[in-house]
Amino acid sequence: MTHPFNRLTTIAALDIGSSKVCCAIAKISRDKKISIDGFGYNASKGIKNGVVTDIAQATLSVCNAIETAEQKANCRIDRVIVNVSGDKIRSVIKEAVIAVNKNRPVNENDINKVIEKGLNKINVEGCELIHCLPTNYRLADGEVTKDPRNIFSESLSVDIMLGLVPDLVYRNIAAVIDNAHLEIAGKAFSAYASGLACLVDDEKDIGATVVDIGGGTTSIATFKDGYPVYFSSIAVGGNNITNDIAYGLTTSFTHAERLKTLYGYAFASRQDSEETINVYPVGEEDDSSIRQVPRSELTNIIQARVEEIFELVSDRLDKIGLGDISSHRVVLTGGCSQLQGIHEIAGPILDKQVRIGRPRNLPLKESLCNPAFSTCMGLLLFALNYSEKKPGKLVNSPARSSSGIERIFNWIKQNF
Repeated sequence: MTHPFNRLTTIAALDIGSSKVCCAIAKISRDKKISIDGFGYNASKGIKNGVVTDIAQATLSVCNAIETAEQKANCRIDRVIVNVSGDKIRSVIKEAVIAVNKNRPVNENDINKVIEKGLNKINVEGCELIHCLPTNYRLADGEVTKDPRNIFSESLSVDIMLGLVPDLVYRNIAAVIDNAHLEIAGKAFSAYASGLACLVDDEKDIGATVVDIGGGTTSIATFKDGYPVYFSSIAVGGNNITNDIAYGLTTSFTHAERLKTLYGYAFASRQDSEETINVYPVGEEDDSSIRQVPRSELTNIIQARVEEIFELVSDRLDKIGLGDISSHRVVLTGGCSQLQGIHEIAGPILDKQVRIGRPRNLPLKESLCNPAFSTCMGLLLFALNYSEKKPGKLVNSPARSSSGIERIFNWIKQNF
């Protein structure tokens, strides 16, 4: 049988976020190693709280990021693996059970039958099915196994983890990709992809929750026994912190973002009240208009919103019974996780061990080992695992598609 990776295969990941769009183009070798050839990113427009709000602006943002990545990789792509986010995502676990012939071991056909039975019990009307992940299989004696093949049993049951998003949310993402003259080869929730990039195997097995704090949303993915068991998202993120600073200090959004990046800290200290920072009032950029305010004012604004984010995350974990499990770990990632002191706020509120997660499960240049790029890097790992089953749906064909610039021109001609 010919190995699916008998030559270098090009794959592309596209992370469409509220604050940025980034694209990574990589090759998968025969021994299933990933090497990134091109990477591009830019500020996103037309995306709010993880969902598309302006098709035109979002399309241009996507085309620009892809063009940069294509130029660096010296190749063109025609398919992408794309992330899905927003506060409307949800997960459901369904159980199915079938009888099997006890005189022979469980085979692939049995597994397909029990999964199909589970799917037939699911009503996904009005939703797009993003994930359908068989997790734990159980045998007649109640024993749990990850792979029931070749085991004798009288019955076989399975838990199927479903990731769902409203159909209209996904259709708008698909419209943006189509306008960029690309095909969607695969799709994954943002936090799930980030978990693939940031978590070590022991964390996935023992139990860990990835909290991906982006610009417009905070996405959640919980793993247990090696599988994802819960997906959720909250429509609060780093942009809310920036807005709070802008309103609280009466300054522009751009200057508020700069203050957050340069002087932001997630909780107050005595030193903050002794330091001052320069604040430009809205509409004024002349040095004579600068106001000096205690750094503690900035910190107090940030701390209030950060605490709210983790209280909302804590509520979600409580709902699925993880609130009181102290051994369960939380890994923070995403651009906003780089805010100084954020993990020190998260620990007490969540009552969990907390660490900052960076992409670690594939070879990367130092510049890409950044929490802001966890989703994009995780999409590549998702493609690698997924393509072992259906490589033809994820790899980019040699056929030439339009370049980034050509896509932009084509789209403008069609719409103006």
